[in-house]
Amino acid sequence: MTDFRMIDTGELRLRVAVEGQGPLVLMVHGFPESWYSWRHQIGPVARAGFTAAAIDVRGYGGSDRPDAVEAYAMEHMVADIVAVARALQPDAPAILVGHDWGAPMVWNSALAHPDRFRAVTALSVPYAGVPTRPFTDVFRAAFTAKGRFFYQEWFQAEGPPEAEAERDVRDFLRKFYYAISGDAPPGTWPEKAAGATLLEGMVDPDRFPAWLTPDDLDYYVAAFEASGFRGPINRYRNHERDFAWLQRYRDRRIEQPALFIGGGKDPATTLFGAVADPVALMRPLVPRLEGHVLAGCGHWTQQERPEEVNHLLLDWLARL
Repeated sequence: MTDFRMIDTGELRLRVAVEGQGPLVLMVHGFPESWYSWRHQIGPVARAGFTAAAIDVRGYGGSDRPDAVEAYAMEHMVADIVAVARALQPDAPAILVGHDWGAPMVWNSALAHPDRFRAVTALSVPYAGVPTRPFTDVFRAAFTAKGRFFYQEWFQAEGPPEAEAERDVRDFLRKFYYAISGDAPPGTWPEKAAGATLLEGMVDPDRFPAWLTPDDLDYYVAAFEASGFRGPINRYRNHERDFAWLQRYRDRRIEQPALFIGGGKDPATTLFGAVADPVALMRPLVPRLEGHVLAGCGHWTQQERPEEVNHLLLDWLARL
């Protein structure tokens, strides 16, 4: 039975779904998701002899939602993960699992706090090392300066992105989830000019892929209708702060055992086409890495392919 706990981090309160007993496996979701994104993993991990815990990241679901943009800087996200791990397992280091934005959060938690985290799994987003320039510089050179739309540029201006997402939450989620799923045909994530909005040209499929049931979608819609999108989108507005904070770790590697599971059709796994082999990219930075790329899988790794992800994750956990 899943137990929902409110954990006071000292700065705010976070809701955490907890099941099982044993060493702590702490799961961190991405955008636009919630603890519920791990619904297929919590039970199997708990039954394998672990405490499975899935956070509602700050700004989401039942967790506190500070308004300030800077409250969502990576430094604060990592501090949240450290605080939850300490509250749930104060006497031993935890194991981390993250997807989408949760992947950089767990990579950087393992990097910054090797004493608190003994192993790390990331889904979708590979670890590319401490950045040499803010990501805003990267995507503006690759997209904005060439007149091309990039969704993270759209997220920089406060107000319009939230309004677009909140106008019809169900429509937004259906289009966004589908566009980068493994079920979507090429071009569903449209090429368009800089200055467009995120939803322009995006498709609402006549029948949504089976991996997200009507009940699943209802859960996400209710959560975002209650919480709004300001907190989640604020995470994208901190690239310069994140860059500055991470510079103190530029001489470190992630030395813990690590597992990466990506999707062959996930643009995040190839860093939007910039990387042909994400596992090879990471090996010098994460020397104890085991990596897998699931053919045909899109961005929503553990929801699209729960059986494959669970098999890989549970096998890896058993070998730690």
